[in-house]
Amino acid sequence: MGVLTYDKDEDVRALKQYVLYGLKGIAAYAEHASNLGHEDPEIFAFMEESLAMIGRAMDRDAMLAWVLRTGEFGVRVMALLDQANTTAYGKPEITRVSIGAGRNPGILVSGHDLKDLEQLLIQSAGQGIDVYTHSEMLPAHAYPQLKKYPHLVGNYGNAWHRQLEEFESFNGPILFTTNCLVPPRKNATYSGRVFTTGAAGMPGWQHLERKLADGRKDFSQIIALAKTCPPPREIENGKITIGFAHDQVLALADKILAAVKSGAIRKFVVMSGCDARQHSREYYREFAKNLPADTVILTSGCAKYRYNKLGLGDIGGIPRVLDAGQCNDSYSWARVALALKDALKLEDINQLPIVFNIAWYEQKAVIVHLALLYLGIRNTLIGPTLPGFLTPGLLKIVGEKFGVRTITTVDQDMKSFGLGNGAG
Repeated sequence: MGVLTYDKDEDVRALKQYVLYGLKGIAAYAEHASNLGHEDPEIFAFMEESLAMIGRAMDRDAMLAWVLRTGEFGVRVMALLDQANTTAYGKPEITRVSIGAGRNPGILVSGHDLKDLEQLLIQSAGQGIDVYTHSEMLPAHAYPQLKKYPHLVGNYGNAWHRQLEEFESFNGPILFTTNCLVPPRKNATYSGRVFTTGAAGMPGWQHLERKLADGRKDFSQIIALAKTCPPPREIENGKITIGFAHDQVLALADKILAAVKSGAIRKFVVMSGCDARQHSREYYREFAKNLPADTVILTSGCAKYRYNKLGLGDIGGIPRVLDAGQCNDSYSWARVALALKDALKLEDINQLPIVFNIAWYEQKAVIVHLALLYLGIRNTLIGPTLPGFLTPGLLKIVGEKFGVRTITTVDQDMKSFGLGNGAG
């Protein structure tokens, strides 16, 4: 039974949708963790309980409490996935990643599943093939047990929505391990060299699930195809720095705290979330470009591709864009915020010099946002296009209760965060 079954109150129905999309985000993260052998029965129990709740009549106060519970399990599942990734591949390290193209044939890996990437790296080692990451796979380069493969050579392209052009120029096969995929144009030349695996799939694309004798997926077909393809065409060059997950940032805590206390760093701006093709998303690039020189961006998810190549410099050796990784690595910024709160001896997390400007798009961004609400973080900005379920009544409710606001203009939002008129 759906959210329209029992509730006449439009805002209660909207709150149920809030929970439902949060559950979808939890489910995605739980699957990634499960692929690495990490599960939490209480997370599954909460998901089941929530799906049953959606079919019952609920009042507004009960639903607001359920929204926060969803955020609590969002934090819990992100912590579980963080544990799964770091147990398997080590703690992310600060790493410089090439964004150019080499001379060998290549395989491009997109999505989120690190285990699939690892299995491909093992099977393609020593075969004259380079492996590149794409979009949300970029953080793989920071994990010690993945970066040890010399043929994991770099990241090719940008956020998911630019794949229609970038897959054409890559020339080699592409492997999708999860979302986000875009249906190809009718005249696309790359459709015959795209493969999917796991939860990803697309009519007309080959799906790989056959196992080898040792239990790993068999990627021999994509490796064989790569050997027949020309190298990628270079679309950009240079390097970007990644690997600022919570362990690395907290290792720099003394340096960061000294910069905060001296005034060298006035404010941190969390700009996690999703990217998309709409022109309105240029807001986030302009926001980053216009931030004052004494601010540091904390990012995760594919929204970072709007500004992670702008060359914003550093503050006393601390880069002005600190990239924690995939969307689920937003958990790192929660860990960092709580650690800074304790280090600065603050009673309220909202007293920290941290503000939040979150780019929405799909269910993973929703659960990240609900996690922030559960942690008590107020006055977050969201945008640019809000989900259809976020009715005017619900937006008013979350505005009054949590201080959630929608973005306006770069200048106005800079001022609302106490950042004056922008860069200077």
